Amino acid sequence: MKYSRVFINSLAYELAPEVVTSAELESRLTPLYQKFRIPMGQLTALTGIEERRWWPSDHMLSDGAIVAAQKAMNETGIAAADIGAVVYTGVCRDQHEPATACRIAAKLGVLKDTAIYDISNACLGVLSGILDIANRIELGQIKAGLVVSCESARHIVDVTIDDMLADPTMQNYARSLATLTGGSGAVAVLLTDGSLNLDTDRNHQLLGASHLSAPEHNNLCQWGLKEVGPQLFREFMRTDAVSLLKEGVSLAKDTWEHFLEQRQWVEEEVDKVICHQVGAANQKQVLTALCINPEKEFPTFKLLGNMGTVSLPVTAA
Repeated sequence: MKYSRVFINSLAYELAPEVVTSAELESRLTPLYQKFRIPMGQLTALTGIEERRWWPSDHMLSDGAIVAAQKAMNETGIAAADIGAVVYTGVCRDQHEPATACRIAAKLGVLKDTAIYDISNACLGVLSGILDIANRIELGQIKAGLVVSCESARHIVDVTIDDMLADPTMQNYARSLATLTGGSGAVAVLLTDGSLNLDTDRNHQLLGASHLSAPEHNNLCQWGLKEVGPQLFREFMRTDAVSLLKEGVSLAKDTWEHFLEQRQWVEEEVDKVICHQVGAANQKQVLTALCINPEKEFPTFKLLGNMGTVSLPVTAA
């Protein structure tokens, strides 16, 4: 994919207000840790994550996305009438119907001919949204579009801790540990064709993109609902962290090589890279496999955890 008339004019974000430390989460797991003689501090030791942020329990996801979107609009001075598409791309959403983007678009005051819809693609949602809007701009369908997202880890972490205490096995601990890294935040990415004379000095051109997939590994990390009784469902999340890291690094290497080939670049020419923020082990193995100097990457997981779709754009901002 190559683009000739697409610019990223704003990366705006809103961080959740409540700081939750890894030590706090581990204290809630004291009976499990004592049973298996797991030393406190293991979560930070394994992931490099010291704290993450959460929204209040009554927070609506669209509210966070609205704040981030308004920041992007205020920063650039773009008029709502100039926005041709609003795309919500979070893993978390307000409800199944309507699209979470609908409430966001209504609050922003966009016109009736604005395209409004949700995109779901796990932690790649915002990146998928950026390419979707970029394609619309490159085709001349719109002059500007907003990609928005808001993620919340509070509920799934609470549910997971309850489940770990109810089923105190090492197997359950291993497949639940990744969930405890979850953080919360919101982001808005404004893309334009560069013709709107916006009030910003941020006018980064989007040159191109590459994407590869390995859908056969769809069972390595799952988040959804499971039936626990007649007409009774409970949220769950489970991760095969070892296999996910192995297969993820392999796919990242293939994709990076494909990207460099398509762009006719070499690694030494790349000044800065931003990884999805999962944890220290993941960061180290990905950068090693891609032969990228760690000094070129800017990590945020230590204080923000894994915010899903929001992690990469917030880190880039």
